[in-house]
Amino acid sequence: MILTFVLFLGVFLLIGIASVFSSRNTKHDYYLASKSIAPSLVGLSAVATNNSGFMFIGVIGYTYVTGLASIWLMLGWITGDFLSSTFIHSRLRMATQHTGEASFAGVLSRWNGGQGRVLQRVIGGVSLLFMLAYASAQLVAGGKALHVLLNWPAWSGAVIGAFLVMGYCFSGGIRASIWTDAAQSVVMMLAMGLLLFAAISHLGGVAPAITQMNGVPGFMDWFPKDLVVPGIAGGLVFAVSWGFAGLSVVGQPHIMVRFMTLNDAGQMNRARMWYYLWFTVFYLMATSVGLLSRIYLVDPGSFDAELALPTMAMRLLSPAMVGVILAGIFAATISTADSLILSCSSALTHDLLPHKIENTKILKAGTAGISMAALLWALLNKQSVFSLVIMAWSGLASAFAPLLIVLALGGKPDTRASIIAIFAGLGTAILWRYAGWQNAVYEGMPGILAGLAVLSPNLFRSMQKRVAPAV
Repeated sequence: MILTFVLFLGVFLLIGIASVFSSRNTKHDYYLASKSIAPSLVGLSAVATNNSGFMFIGVIGYTYVTGLASIWLMLGWITGDFLSSTFIHSRLRMATQHTGEASFAGVLSRWNGGQGRVLQRVIGGVSLLFMLAYASAQLVAGGKALHVLLNWPAWSGAVIGAFLVMGYCFSGGIRASIWTDAAQSVVMMLAMGLLLFAAISHLGGVAPAITQMNGVPGFMDWFPKDLVVPGIAGGLVFAVSWGFAGLSVVGQPHIMVRFMTLNDAGQMNRARMWYYLWFTVFYLMATSVGLLSRIYLVDPGSFDAELALPTMAMRLLSPAMVGVILAGIFAATISTADSLILSCSSALTHDLLPHKIENTKILKAGTAGISMAALLWALLNKQSVFSLVIMAWSGLASAFAPLLIVLALGGKPDTRASIIAIFAGLGTAILWRYAGWQNAVYEGMPGILAGLAVLSPNLFRSMQKRVAPAV
Protein backbone atom coordinates (compact mmCIF):
# COMPACT_ATOMS: atom_id res chain seq x y z
CA MET A 1 0.00 0.00 0.00
CA ILE A 2 2.67 2.48 1.05
CA LEU A 3 4.86 1.59 -1.94
CA THR A 4 2.03 2.27 -4.41
CA PHE A 5 1.20 5.55 -2.71
CA VAL A 6 4.82 6.75 -2.64
CA LEU A 7 5.27 5.75 -6.29
CA PHE A 8 2.40 7.98 -7.40
CA LEU A 9 3.61 10.89 -5.26
CA GLY A 10 7.05 10.53 -6.81
CA VAL A 11 5.58 10.66 -10.32
CA PHE A 12 3.58 13.80 -9.49
CA LEU A 13 6.68 15.48 -8.06
CA LEU A 14 8.83 14.59 -11.08
CA ILE A 15 6.20 15.89 -13.52
CA GLY A 16 5.99 19.16 -11.62
CA ILE A 17 9.74 19.60 -11.41
CA ALA A 18 10.12 18.77 -15.14
CA SER A 19 8.09 21.87 -15.95
CA VAL A 20 11.06 24.01 -14.95
CA PHE A 21 12.62 23.21 -18.33
CA SER A 22 9.76 25.08 -20.05
CA SER A 23 9.86 28.02 -17.65
CA ARG A 24 10.58 31.49 -19.05
CA ASN A 25 11.48 32.88 -15.62
CA THR A 26 8.99 35.76 -15.71
CA LYS A 27 6.02 36.65 -13.53
CA HIS A 28 3.53 36.12 -16.35
CA ASP A 29 5.00 32.69 -16.95
CA TYR A 30 5.01 31.82 -13.24
CA TYR A 31 1.34 32.79 -12.77
CA LEU A 32 -0.14 32.33 -16.29
CA ALA A 33 2.31 30.00 -18.11
CA SER A 34 2.67 32.76 -20.73
CA LYS A 35 -0.86 31.85 -21.95
CA SER A 36 0.55 28.79 -23.74
CA ILE A 37 -1.42 25.81 -22.37
CA ALA A 38 -3.22 23.39 -24.73
CA PRO A 39 -7.04 22.97 -24.41
CA SER A 40 -6.82 19.38 -23.15
CA LEU A 41 -4.46 20.34 -20.33
CA VAL A 42 -6.58 23.37 -19.43
CA GLY A 43 -9.70 21.21 -19.20
CA LEU A 44 -8.10 18.40 -17.20
CA SER A 45 -6.36 20.83 -14.87
CA ALA A 46 -9.57 22.77 -14.23
CA VAL A 47 -11.56 19.61 -13.49
CA ALA A 48 -8.87 18.26 -11.16
CA THR A 49 -8.80 21.59 -9.34
CA ASN A 50 -12.60 21.66 -9.06
CA ASN A 51 -12.94 17.99 -8.04
CA SER A 52 -10.80 18.29 -4.98
CA GLY A 53 -10.48 16.35 -1.75
CA PHE A 54 -13.94 17.79 -1.22
CA MET A 55 -15.20 15.22 -3.75
CA PHE A 56 -13.45 12.20 -2.21
CA ILE A 57 -14.01 13.21 1.40
CA GLY A 58 -16.72 15.89 1.66
CA VAL A 59 -19.22 14.93 -1.05
CA ILE A 60 -19.07 11.21 -0.31
CA GLY A 61 -19.56 11.93 3.39
CA TYR A 62 -22.51 14.19 2.57
CA THR A 63 -24.01 11.52 0.30
CA TYR A 64 -23.52 8.85 2.96
CA VAL A 65 -25.61 10.93 5.40
CA THR A 66 -28.13 12.47 2.96
CA GLY A 67 -28.78 9.62 0.53
CA LEU A 68 -30.23 9.95 -2.96
CA ALA A 69 -31.23 13.59 -2.33
CA SER A 70 -27.54 14.47 -2.68
CA ILE A 71 -27.93 13.92 -6.43
CA TRP A 72 -29.35 17.45 -6.67
CA LEU A 73 -26.00 18.78 -5.59
CA MET A 74 -24.41 17.02 -8.58
CA LEU A 75 -27.07 17.98 -11.13
CA GLY A 76 -27.31 21.57 -9.95
CA TRP A 77 -23.56 22.02 -9.74
CA ILE A 78 -22.80 20.75 -13.25
CA THR A 79 -25.75 22.59 -14.84
CA GLY A 80 -24.94 25.93 -13.22
CA ASP A 81 -21.27 25.55 -14.08
CA PHE A 82 -22.03 24.74 -17.71
CA LEU A 83 -24.50 27.60 -18.25
CA SER A 84 -22.14 30.23 -16.87
CA SER A 85 -19.23 28.93 -18.93
CA THR A 86 -21.08 29.51 -22.21
CA PHE A 87 -20.56 33.28 -22.04
CA ILE A 88 -17.88 33.94 -19.41
CA HIS A 89 -14.81 31.78 -20.02
CA SER A 90 -13.91 33.01 -23.51
CA ARG A 91 -14.49 36.64 -22.56
CA LEU A 92 -12.30 36.27 -19.48
CA ARG A 93 -9.51 34.82 -21.64
CA MET A 94 -9.81 37.73 -24.10
CA ALA A 95 -9.78 40.25 -21.24
CA THR A 96 -6.63 38.59 -19.92
CA GLN A 97 -5.00 39.23 -23.28
CA HIS A 98 -6.20 42.84 -23.51
CA THR A 99 -5.24 43.88 -19.97
CA GLY A 100 -1.88 42.12 -19.89
CA GLU A 101 -2.51 41.30 -16.22
CA ALA A 102 -1.10 38.28 -14.39
CA SER A 103 -3.87 37.72 -11.85
CA PHE A 104 -7.63 37.21 -11.65
CA ALA A 105 -8.00 40.38 -9.56
CA GLY A 106 -5.90 42.37 -12.01
CA VAL A 107 -8.02 41.34 -14.99
CA LEU A 108 -11.33 42.13 -13.26
CA SER A 109 -10.15 45.51 -12.02
CA ARG A 110 -8.88 46.58 -15.47
CA TRP A 111 -11.49 44.84 -17.63
CA ASN A 112 -12.73 48.09 -19.17
CA GLY A 113 -9.34 49.74 -19.49
CA GLY A 114 -9.27 51.51 -16.13
CA GLN A 115 -6.57 51.55 -13.48
CA GLY A 116 -8.60 50.08 -10.61
CA ARG A 117 -5.78 49.63 -8.09
CA VAL A 118 -8.12 49.94 -5.10
CA LEU A 119 -10.52 47.37 -6.57
CA GLN A 120 -7.61 45.07 -7.35
CA ARG A 121 -6.46 45.18 -3.73
CA VAL A 122 -9.97 44.51 -2.42
CA ILE A 123 -10.37 41.49 -4.71
CA GLY A 124 -6.86 40.32 -3.82
CA GLY A 125 -7.47 40.62 -0.08
CA VAL A 126 -10.78 38.76 -0.09
CA SER A 127 -9.29 36.11 -2.41
CA LEU A 128 -6.31 35.58 -0.14
CA LEU A 129 -8.42 35.02 2.99
CA PHE A 130 -10.93 32.59 1.52
CA MET A 131 -8.52 30.69 -0.72
CA LEU A 132 -6.20 30.18 2.24
CA ALA A 133 -9.10 28.62 4.16
CA TYR A 134 -9.91 26.49 1.12
CA ALA A 135 -6.29 25.33 0.77
CA SER A 136 -6.18 24.32 4.43
CA ALA A 137 -9.30 22.19 3.90
CA GLN A 138 -7.52 20.26 1.15
CA LEU A 139 -4.60 19.54 3.43
CA VAL A 140 -7.03 18.41 6.15
CA ALA A 141 -8.67 16.02 3.65
CA GLY A 142 -5.30 14.51 2.79
CA GLY A 143 -4.53 14.09 6.49
CA LYS A 144 -7.82 12.27 7.10
CA ALA A 145 -7.09 9.84 4.27
CA LEU A 146 -3.62 8.95 5.59
CA HIS A 147 -4.97 8.59 9.11
CA VAL A 148 -7.58 6.01 8.06
CA LEU A 149 -5.62 4.09 5.47
CA LEU A 150 -2.13 4.09 6.98
CA ASN A 151 -2.94 4.90 10.61
CA TRP A 152 -0.55 7.83 10.44
CA PRO A 153 -1.19 10.90 12.63
CA ALA A 154 -3.81 13.20 11.10
CA TRP A 155 -1.28 16.02 10.79
CA SER A 156 1.13 13.96 8.66
CA GLY A 157 -0.93 14.16 5.46
CA ALA A 158 -1.21 17.93 5.77
CA VAL A 159 2.54 18.27 6.19
CA ILE A 160 3.35 15.95 3.25
CA GLY A 161 0.84 17.74 1.04
CA ALA A 162 2.13 21.21 1.89
CA PHE A 163 5.75 20.33 1.17
CA LEU A 164 4.89 18.43 -2.02
CA VAL A 165 2.97 21.42 -3.36
CA MET A 166 5.72 23.80 -2.36
CA GLY A 167 8.29 21.57 -4.07
CA TYR A 168 6.89 21.58 -7.58
CA CYS A 169 5.18 24.98 -7.51
CA PHE A 170 8.50 26.43 -6.42
CA SER A 171 9.99 24.89 -9.56
CA GLY A 172 7.57 25.78 -12.34
CA GLY A 173 4.68 27.85 -11.01
CA ILE A 174 1.29 27.37 -12.62
CA ARG A 175 2.74 25.28 -15.47
CA ALA A 176 3.92 22.72 -12.88
CA SER A 177 0.49 22.87 -11.26
CA ILE A 178 -1.32 22.29 -14.57
CA TRP A 179 0.93 19.45 -15.71
CA THR A 180 0.57 17.61 -12.40
CA ASP A 181 -3.18 18.34 -12.35
CA ALA A 182 -3.56 16.51 -15.65
CA ALA A 183 -1.76 13.44 -14.29
CA GLN A 184 -3.67 13.65 -11.03
CA SER A 185 -7.02 13.81 -12.84
CA VAL A 186 -6.27 10.43 -14.44
CA VAL A 187 -5.35 8.90 -11.08
CA MET A 188 -8.49 10.37 -9.49
CA MET A 189 -10.69 8.80 -12.18
CA LEU A 190 -8.88 5.47 -11.87
CA ALA A 191 -9.25 5.40 -8.09
CA MET A 192 -12.94 6.29 -8.05
CA GLY A 193 -13.73 3.85 -10.87
CA LEU A 194 -11.82 1.06 -9.14
CA LEU A 195 -13.73 1.45 -5.88
CA LEU A 196 -17.10 1.73 -7.64
CA PHE A 197 -16.46 -1.45 -9.62
CA ALA A 198 -15.33 -3.35 -6.50
CA ALA A 199 -18.33 -2.19 -4.47
CA ILE A 200 -20.90 -3.17 -7.10
CA SER A 201 -19.20 -6.50 -7.84
CA HIS A 202 -19.11 -7.42 -4.17
CA LEU A 203 -22.88 -6.89 -3.93
CA GLY A 204 -23.61 -9.00 -7.01
CA GLY A 205 -24.52 -6.19 -9.40
CA VAL A 206 -26.44 -2.92 -9.67
CA ALA A 207 -29.92 -4.35 -8.95
CA PRO A 208 -29.01 -5.99 -5.60
CA ALA A 209 -27.21 -2.79 -4.58
CA ILE A 210 -30.32 -0.68 -5.25
CA THR A 211 -32.46 -3.17 -3.34
CA GLN A 212 -30.24 -2.87 -0.27
CA MET A 213 -30.19 0.92 -0.45
CA ASN A 214 -33.98 0.94 -0.58
CA GLY A 215 -33.91 -0.98 2.69
CA VAL A 216 -32.43 2.02 4.53
CA PRO A 217 -35.37 4.18 5.75
CA GLY A 218 -35.55 7.50 3.89
CA PHE A 219 -32.20 6.95 2.19
CA MET A 220 -33.65 6.82 -1.34
CA ASP A 221 -35.99 9.80 -0.94
CA TRP A 222 -35.57 12.41 -3.68
CA PHE A 223 -35.38 15.43 -1.36
CA PRO A 224 -33.92 16.04 2.12
CA LYS A 225 -36.33 16.06 5.04
CA ASP A 226 -35.01 19.18 6.80
CA LEU A 227 -36.14 21.68 4.15
CA VAL A 228 -37.53 25.06 5.26
CA VAL A 229 -40.29 24.76 2.63
CA PRO A 230 -41.66 21.19 2.68
CA GLY A 231 -42.59 19.09 -0.33
CA ILE A 232 -41.71 19.45 -3.99
CA ALA A 233 -41.54 23.27 -3.86
CA GLY A 234 -38.86 23.14 -1.18
CA GLY A 235 -37.05 20.44 -3.12
CA LEU A 236 -36.96 22.57 -6.25
CA VAL A 237 -35.57 25.53 -4.31
CA PHE A 238 -32.95 23.19 -2.87
CA ALA A 239 -32.00 21.95 -6.36
CA VAL A 240 -31.89 25.44 -7.90
CA SER A 241 -29.73 26.71 -5.06
CA TRP A 242 -27.12 24.06 -5.89
CA GLY A 243 -27.26 25.32 -9.48
CA PHE A 244 -25.83 28.50 -8.02
CA ALA A 245 -23.05 26.39 -6.49
CA GLY A 246 -22.11 25.41 -10.04
CA LEU A 247 -22.41 28.98 -11.27
CA SER A 248 -20.09 29.81 -8.37
CA VAL A 249 -17.18 28.31 -10.32
CA VAL A 250 -16.75 31.63 -12.13
CA GLY A 251 -16.01 33.25 -8.77
CA GLN A 252 -13.15 30.86 -7.96
CA PRO A 253 -9.84 32.53 -8.98
CA HIS A 254 -7.86 29.29 -8.71
CA ILE A 255 -10.13 27.56 -11.27
CA MET A 256 -10.73 30.48 -13.63
CA VAL A 257 -7.03 31.20 -13.92
CA ARG A 258 -6.71 27.82 -15.69
CA PHE A 259 -8.87 29.12 -18.54
CA MET A 260 -6.81 32.33 -18.55
CA THR A 261 -3.72 30.27 -19.48
CA LEU A 262 -5.27 28.84 -22.67
CA ASN A 263 -3.04 29.28 -25.72
CA ASP A 264 -5.88 30.46 -27.99
CA ALA A 265 -9.22 31.98 -26.94
CA GLY A 266 -10.76 30.34 -30.03
CA GLN A 267 -10.03 26.91 -28.50
CA MET A 268 -12.17 27.49 -25.41
CA ASN A 269 -14.92 25.07 -26.49
CA ARG A 270 -12.37 22.27 -26.76
CA ALA A 271 -11.13 23.02 -23.25
CA ARG A 272 -14.73 23.03 -21.99
CA MET A 273 -15.40 19.69 -23.72
CA TRP A 274 -12.53 18.06 -21.83
CA TYR A 275 -13.66 19.68 -18.62
CA TYR A 276 -17.35 18.73 -18.68
CA LEU A 277 -16.89 15.20 -19.99
CA TRP A 278 -14.40 14.40 -17.24
CA PHE A 279 -16.39 16.29 -14.59
CA THR A 280 -19.71 14.55 -15.32
CA VAL A 281 -18.30 11.03 -15.31
CA PHE A 282 -16.26 11.60 -12.17
CA TYR A 283 -19.07 13.26 -10.20
CA LEU A 284 -21.50 10.48 -11.16
CA MET A 285 -19.05 7.85 -9.91
CA ALA A 286 -18.42 9.78 -6.68
CA THR A 287 -22.14 10.06 -5.92
CA SER A 288 -22.59 6.35 -6.64
CA VAL A 289 -19.75 5.42 -4.28
CA GLY A 290 -21.29 7.66 -1.60
CA LEU A 291 -24.62 5.88 -1.91
CA LEU A 292 -23.02 2.42 -1.81
CA SER A 293 -20.95 3.31 1.25
CA ARG A 294 -24.14 3.33 3.36
CA ILE A 295 -24.58 -0.40 2.65
CA TYR A 296 -21.08 -1.26 3.82
CA LEU A 297 -21.00 1.15 6.76
CA VAL A 298 -24.42 0.70 8.29
CA ASP A 299 -24.12 2.77 11.48
CA PRO A 300 -23.86 6.50 10.60
CA GLY A 301 -23.41 7.47 14.23
CA SER A 302 -20.34 5.34 14.88
CA PHE A 303 -17.72 7.19 12.83
CA ASP A 304 -16.87 10.37 10.90
CA ALA A 305 -18.98 10.24 7.70
CA GLU A 306 -16.18 11.99 5.81
CA LEU A 307 -14.09 8.85 6.26
CA ALA A 308 -16.62 6.71 4.38
CA LEU A 309 -14.58 6.29 1.19
CA PRO A 310 -11.23 5.32 2.73
CA THR A 311 -12.97 3.05 5.25
CA MET A 312 -14.87 1.27 2.49
CA ALA A 313 -11.68 0.91 0.45
CA MET A 314 -9.98 -0.84 3.37
CA ARG A 315 -12.82 -3.38 3.55
CA LEU A 316 -13.07 -4.16 -0.16
CA LEU A 317 -9.63 -3.87 -1.74
CA SER A 318 -6.20 -5.42 -1.52
CA PRO A 319 -3.40 -3.34 0.04
CA ALA A 320 -1.95 -2.46 -3.37
CA MET A 321 -5.32 -1.24 -4.63
CA VAL A 322 -5.90 0.71 -1.43
CA GLY A 323 -2.64 2.45 -2.30
CA VAL A 324 -4.23 3.53 -5.60
CA ILE A 325 -7.26 4.88 -3.72
CA LEU A 326 -5.02 6.78 -1.34
CA ALA A 327 -3.08 8.18 -4.28
CA GLY A 328 -6.38 9.26 -5.86
CA ILE A 329 -7.51 11.04 -2.71
CA PHE A 330 -4.15 12.70 -2.30
CA ALA A 331 -4.07 13.65 -5.99
CA ALA A 332 -7.45 15.33 -5.56
CA THR A 333 -6.38 17.30 -2.51
CA ILE A 334 -3.02 18.32 -3.94
CA SER A 335 -4.38 19.34 -7.37
CA THR A 336 -6.62 21.87 -5.65
CA ALA A 337 -4.22 22.89 -2.89
CA ASP A 338 -1.46 23.79 -5.36
CA SER A 339 -3.88 25.87 -7.44
CA LEU A 340 -5.12 27.71 -4.36
CA ILE A 341 -1.64 28.33 -2.98
CA LEU A 342 -0.43 29.76 -6.29
CA SER A 343 -3.51 32.00 -6.53
CA CYS A 344 -2.92 33.16 -2.95
CA SER A 345 0.68 33.90 -3.85
CA SER A 346 -0.49 35.90 -6.87
CA ALA A 347 -2.96 37.84 -4.71
CA LEU A 348 -0.21 38.68 -2.24
CA THR A 349 2.68 39.55 -4.56
CA HIS A 350 0.76 41.02 -7.52
CA ASP A 351 -2.43 42.48 -6.06
CA LEU A 352 -1.79 43.50 -2.45
CA LEU A 353 1.80 44.64 -2.15
CA PRO A 354 2.32 48.31 -3.05
CA HIS A 355 4.92 47.64 -5.72
CA LYS A 356 4.53 45.01 -8.42
CA ILE A 357 7.14 42.31 -8.03
CA GLU A 358 8.80 40.86 -11.12
CA ASN A 359 11.63 38.90 -9.50
CA THR A 360 10.62 35.24 -9.65
CA LYS A 361 12.75 34.39 -6.59
CA ILE A 362 10.56 36.69 -4.50
CA LEU A 363 7.43 35.22 -6.10
CA LYS A 364 8.57 31.73 -5.13
CA ALA A 365 9.33 32.90 -1.60
CA GLY A 366 5.75 34.18 -1.45
CA THR A 367 4.51 30.76 -2.55
CA ALA A 368 6.54 29.10 0.21
CA GLY A 369 5.14 31.50 2.80
CA ILE A 370 1.55 30.86 1.68
CA SER A 371 2.15 27.10 1.82
CA MET A 372 3.27 27.36 5.44
CA ALA A 373 0.27 29.57 6.33
CA ALA A 374 -2.14 27.02 4.79
CA LEU A 375 -0.40 24.22 6.68
CA LEU A 376 -0.71 26.08 10.00
CA TRP A 377 -4.41 26.69 9.38
CA ALA A 378 -4.91 23.00 8.55
CA LEU A 379 -3.17 21.89 11.74
CA LEU A 380 -5.37 24.19 13.86
CA ASN A 381 -8.62 23.51 11.96
CA LYS A 382 -11.62 22.03 13.81
CA GLN A 383 -14.26 22.19 11.03
CA SER A 384 -15.30 19.41 8.63
CA VAL A 385 -13.85 19.45 5.12
CA PHE A 386 -17.34 19.82 3.63
CA SER A 387 -18.21 22.79 5.84
CA LEU A 388 -14.90 24.60 5.34
CA VAL A 389 -14.90 24.12 1.56
CA ILE A 390 -18.50 25.25 1.12
CA MET A 391 -17.86 28.30 3.30
CA ALA A 392 -14.82 29.29 1.23
CA TRP A 393 -16.49 28.38 -2.07
CA SER A 394 -19.65 30.39 -1.36
CA GLY A 395 -17.63 33.33 -0.02
CA LEU A 396 -15.51 33.61 -3.17
CA ALA A 397 -18.55 33.09 -5.40
CA SER A 398 -20.71 35.66 -3.64
CA ALA A 399 -17.92 38.22 -3.77
CA PHE A 400 -16.71 37.81 -7.36
CA ALA A 401 -19.24 35.95 -9.51
CA PRO A 402 -21.69 38.91 -9.77
CA LEU A 403 -18.92 41.27 -10.89
CA LEU A 404 -17.53 38.83 -13.46
CA ILE A 405 -21.01 38.06 -14.83
CA VAL A 406 -21.81 41.75 -15.27
CA LEU A 407 -18.44 42.47 -16.89
CA ALA A 408 -18.84 39.53 -19.28
CA LEU A 409 -22.32 40.79 -20.28
CA GLY A 410 -20.90 44.21 -21.15
CA GLY A 411 -21.50 46.14 -17.94
CA LYS A 412 -19.08 48.86 -16.86
CA PRO A 413 -19.46 49.26 -13.09
CA ASP A 414 -17.19 51.80 -11.42
CA THR A 415 -14.88 50.98 -8.52
CA ARG A 416 -17.36 52.09 -5.85
CA ALA A 417 -20.23 49.97 -7.20
CA SER A 418 -17.94 46.97 -7.70
CA ILE A 419 -16.66 47.10 -4.10
CA ILE A 420 -20.18 47.53 -2.70
CA ALA A 421 -21.32 44.50 -4.74
CA ILE A 422 -18.39 42.41 -3.46
CA PHE A 423 -19.20 43.06 0.19
CA ALA A 424 -22.98 42.93 -0.29
CA GLY A 425 -22.67 39.43 -1.78
CA LEU A 426 -20.10 38.27 0.75
CA GLY A 427 -22.01 39.70 3.72
CA THR A 428 -25.28 38.11 2.60
CA ALA A 429 -23.67 34.68 2.28
CA ILE A 430 -22.03 34.94 5.71
CA LEU A 431 -25.27 36.05 7.39
CA TRP A 432 -27.17 33.24 5.65
CA ARG A 433 -24.75 30.67 7.02
CA TYR A 434 -24.77 32.30 10.46
CA ALA A 435 -28.57 31.98 10.52
CA GLY A 436 -28.22 28.25 9.77
CA TRP A 437 -30.23 28.35 6.54
CA GLN A 438 -27.50 26.80 4.37
CA ASN A 439 -28.93 23.29 4.79
CA ALA A 440 -32.12 24.33 2.99
CA VAL A 441 -30.63 26.76 0.45
CA TYR A 442 -26.94 26.98 -0.45
CA GLU A 443 -25.75 30.37 0.83
CA GLY A 444 -24.07 31.28 -2.44
CA MET A 445 -27.48 31.72 -4.06
CA PRO A 446 -28.63 34.71 -1.95
CA GLY A 447 -25.05 35.99 -1.95
CA ILE A 448 -24.76 36.04 -5.73
CA LEU A 449 -28.25 37.52 -6.12
CA ALA A 450 -27.39 40.29 -3.66
CA GLY A 451 -24.27 41.22 -5.64
CA LEU A 452 -26.19 41.15 -8.91
CA ALA A 453 -28.88 43.39 -7.39
CA VAL A 454 -26.23 46.01 -6.65
CA LEU A 455 -24.72 45.85 -10.16
CA SER A 456 -27.89 45.32 -12.25
CA PRO A 457 -28.70 49.06 -12.67
CA ASN A 458 -25.25 49.59 -14.18
CA LEU A 459 -25.68 46.61 -16.51
CA PHE A 460 -29.11 47.87 -17.58
CA ARG A 461 -27.69 51.35 -18.39
CA SER A 462 -24.81 49.82 -20.36
CA MET A 463 -27.24 47.72 -22.40
CA GLN A 464 -29.41 50.78 -23.09
CA LYS A 465 -26.41 52.70 -24.39
CA ARG A 466 -25.52 49.87 -26.78
CA VAL A 467 -29.10 49.67 -28.08
CA ALA A 468 -29.69 53.44 -28.35
CA PRO A 469 -27.65 54.12 -31.56
CA ALA A 470 -29.44 51.32 -33.38
CA VAL A 471 -32.80 52.82 -32.39
